Amino acid sequence: MILLENTFAYIPLFAVTALSIVLLILFSYIKKKKTARISFIAYIVTILMGAGSFISAIQIYCAEDQTQAFGIFAFAMALSVFFVIPYAIVLCTFEPKEIRKLVPHSKNVEDASTANTQIAETKSLQATEEDSRALQISYDFSAKATECFSDKNGLSLLLDYVNKTIRDEVQADGGAILLVDDFEDVITVKSFDGDFPPPYKLPSDMPHKPIRIATNFKFASFPLRENIFGEIATAGKAELITKPEDDARIYQNGPEDFLKCGSYIIVPMKVNDAVIGVIALARTHEKPKFTEENLKTAELISDFATTSIKTVMSVNEIMEHNNLVKEAQIATSIQDMLHPSKLPVLPGIQLGTIWNPEEGVCGDYYDVIVSRKDRISFVMSDVAGKGINSVIVMSMLRAMIRLVVNTKKTAGTILEWVNHGIAAESFSTDHFASCALINYDPTKKVAEIATGGTTPVYYYSAEKNTIERISSTSEPIGVDKESHYQDVLQDVKTGDILITYTDGLVEALNEQGQQYPKESLLKIVSLNASKSGKDIANLVKADIKKYIGNSSQHDDQSLLVIKF
Repeated sequence: MILLENTFAYIPLFAVTALSIVLLILFSYIKKKKTARISFIAYIVTILMGAGSFISAIQIYCAEDQTQAFGIFAFAMALSVFFVIPYAIVLCTFEPKEIRKLVPHSKNVEDASTANTQIAETKSLQATEEDSRALQISYDFSAKATECFSDKNGLSLLLDYVNKTIRDEVQADGGAILLVDDFEDVITVKSFDGDFPPPYKLPSDMPHKPIRIATNFKFASFPLRENIFGEIATAGKAELITKPEDDARIYQNGPEDFLKCGSYIIVPMKVNDAVIGVIALARTHEKPKFTEENLKTAELISDFATTSIKTVMSVNEIMEHNNLVKEAQIATSIQDMLHPSKLPVLPGIQLGTIWNPEEGVCGDYYDVIVSRKDRISFVMSDVAGKGINSVIVMSMLRAMIRLVVNTKKTAGTILEWVNHGIAAESFSTDHFASCALINYDPTKKVAEIATGGTTPVYYYSAEKNTIERISSTSEPIGVDKESHYQDVLQDVKTGDILITYTDGLVEALNEQGQQYPKESLLKIVSLNASKSGKDIANLVKADIKKYIGNSSQHDDQSLLVIKF
């Protein structure tokens, strides 16, 4: 090798050093942003190149031994390659990259099928994570509501909690919850936080200062017309507004930046088609607009929140008008609101019910939920204990089932989710329940059944004229978070009947202290299977009354007859 005096070889070596430093900075930034995975091999190789170049450049610049300088540089490069080669071998062996080439058509089909399967599995995993997050939000709202029952400011605390939760989920700059006052036909702000450019006309004498505007909005009331909040509450339909300048319902208040309207999401909160208020979210004009995905998220969380808010509102209304009412009377009133006042009309299905509560708070609960065109859910539950604690468990059970049945999860999985939420609560030592959940698919004429505890489900076959129990006894809801509940599938035909009831029905005592026989109940169903579901339930009720005579009732009695 011929080395020249006064060589300028140190210049490119210093350049390599500088580039290595830049590369390390970029690697660190990529790792922080998590936009790609950076292997530790990349760090080692970059450090070796930078260090080798720097040492070699210093030696050449200082007119030291150039042979030694280039030897150091060569050694650094060789050591870098030494680290890269095993890493490349590992990548080639265990994580090969896809190389597209001409292959037979059958191979392409096979590869495409594999890719589609992987995509489906990924989407399934994502859906599971979304369902879990939705369930957690639902449980958090229910748990927060139970904390607010005994607090005089409970509703405000719950509204603030819901407002913060939904703001975080959709990354809104500001949020507000407004409730409808049916007596005065106005909608009033009950919770407000963040930066929310007002979409309504401000009073002409109000100074355009952020704190004054926020204070005005925090205590504002609006009529149910001629403003965006009232009109959406009246229409009962959620809206995504990304172009407020084109919306005649939104007023632009001024040139100040904090008053410039950005994008809005306004979602009505509905209970049985009645709007109790709206949740309003805003992003300022310099932020990215809300998306349809944000709207869907807001609607989903609004559904979760509405049940909890309505429950607390109902409790507050009762307490305001009955300050001296005993706990049992309050709980009974709450439970009456949870109990379905009217059963839905279901094409091709006849329903019959018995709901005969013992004096005081009833621990029995049944429900009929039409969640989708391919799912009608029937619930029968017996909550342990009496008083406010049993009502809390009942309200949590009702709220969580009503929310989760709208998913595609099976009946057993739904009960597992509900069980996990209730079992995790520690407000009572007897917070458990027996529950039967029947998901019926009218498009396939298949009933999917899961039970927790002792609540049974019987199936009468019109074709065979037989009746049998198709459910099994399992762990009650709320005892063990890890309990599992099995699904039972049952094809149903015209004339078939499903029956479920609480144990108080077959534990009714006559004057001799004998229990009403289960066999008598089933016999009435079999002998009168040609009658309507309502008639069958009335016959059972009459038979029990005849059997017990003048004996007093010791437990709640509930029955649900489902005739196809």
